[in-house]
Amino acid sequence: MTTQPRSDMATHPDILAMRNRHEMAERVATTPRAQAVEAMALITGLYLAASPWIAGFNGFSTLAVNNLIVGIAYAVIMSGGFGRAYERSHSMAWAACALSVWTIFAPWVVAGDVSTTRTIVNNIVVGVIALVLALMAAAPARQVDQSPGDRSSPRR
Repeated sequence: MTTQPRSDMATHPDILAMRNRHEMAERVATTPRAQAVEAMALITGLYLAASPWIAGFNGFSTLAVNNLIVGIAYAVIMSGGFGRAYERSHSMAWAACALSVWTIFAPWVVAGDVSTTRTIVNNIVVGVIALVLALMAAAPARQVDQSPGDRSSPRR
């Protein structure tokens, strides 16, 4: 039986690039702008979850359940794990973009005739706000992903 040397992170060849990328992500995530986007996105997600009862279309059970689930998912994704690991999870904002687009089209897609003026206006306004916030959260993630010290893309 042979023993192999223990793999330690300190001996990883790209440790400096990884450390720089992590520090840049931390700096981006701790700005007042990023924290404001996170707070507004959390409020938007919670409103989306409660919107059937606030806007008064909870009688349309399919859309009410859809908004509840999508709103909670959006709030959890955009809150970055409630502030514990935002610097490592902010690129999940792209999934929030998909949820936002789904919110816009949901009144026409979900089962049943739920496309009333109230549901359409509510979902379009909330969906657009959620999409803008998700894109604002995804922009710093893209800057970090394309940092000069990033070696994930092949060299030419």
